[in-house]
Amino acid sequence: MKVNKKPLFNEFGDQEPRLKKIINGNTTNLNDFNNMKYTWASDWYRQSMNNFWIPEEINLAQDLKDYKNLLKEERTAYNKILSFLIFLDSIQTANLGNINNYITASEINLCLTIQSFQEAVHSQSYSYMLDSICSPEERNEILYQWKYDEILLNRNKFIGDLYNEFINKPTEYNLIKTVMANYILEGIYFYSGFMFFYNLERNGKMTGSAQEIRYINRDENTHLWLFRNIIKELQTEIPDLFTEELKNELREMMKIGVENEILWGHYVIGDNIQGINKKLIEDYIRYLGNKRLKEINLEPLFEGYNENPAKWVDIVSNSNSVKTDFFEAKSTAYAKASYLIDDL
Repeated sequence: MKVNKKPLFNEFGDQEPRLKKIINGNTTNLNDFNNMKYTWASDWYRQSMNNFWIPEEINLAQDLKDYKNLLKEERTAYNKILSFLIFLDSIQTANLGNINNYITASEINLCLTIQSFQEAVHSQSYSYMLDSICSPEERNEILYQWKYDEILLNRNKFIGDLYNEFINKPTEYNLIKTVMANYILEGIYFYSGFMFFYNLERNGKMTGSAQEIRYINRDENTHLWLFRNIIKELQTEIPDLFTEELKNELREMMKIGVENEILWGHYVIGDNIQGINKKLIEDYIRYLGNKRLKEINLEPLFEGYNENPAKWVDIVSNSNSVKTDFFEAKSTAYAKASYLIDDL
């Protein structure tokens, strides 16, 4: 079934919050902060507004010195992971508007707009990291590795092709697959890269870069939480669409996402970097795959991967109020002044 693009101006739109729908609703596009059907979106919006941060406020002077002294394997991984991250966050910035055009709940439209802005900040942060540690020529070479590295290009194509499929054929079915692709990107695709940066910090290297990643990681976890809730609301509002066939397709998407992330981690990190290895990457990503599926009411894929084998990642990413499970822990102040001073 085709999913309807929301009109920009609709004087005949529904006024009552109870009539709202995630998709194919009759929206006025009025941003009414006092009458929301999806109250969790209001909480997300206000929390995300408090998450505002500026990449340049983190001092990377020591990283310039550290980068020159990285082992060859560490430098190669650093460069390739940044190339991967900056490209996918750039795609996110561009594609979230395509999804938003078909979401007919104004409170969720606001959340996706903030997310798009945050993805742009992430891209800016990666560029700032590169500008701080290498020449413009080296920077450009790193930025465009995703076009020329076959493994890097193939894993970007998995997400990119799913996004294009929805743009070319906007159906309810393809929209759900696109939302699932976002969920996989935010919840699986970045995590061996995040682990790599935190491991460098544990080894006393590139601590400024790790702090940039920590703030990005915090944002990405709120994005993961947002898309998890969108999927669960769609399961409630259009249950007939979530056939066994679609559920199996979504699980297969997760399987491919997990396999891609493991292959990528083996390729860029391997067994050559102190404190992290192929088995740890494989165990951690499979654990995350099972966790993400269970959180959207789908059967896990990987038997025996129910315990987090890399709890130190959560500890490092959680420091100074950085939450890994958004809204599942106690509310903590995220205001910029409360943590940037301590961290710097």
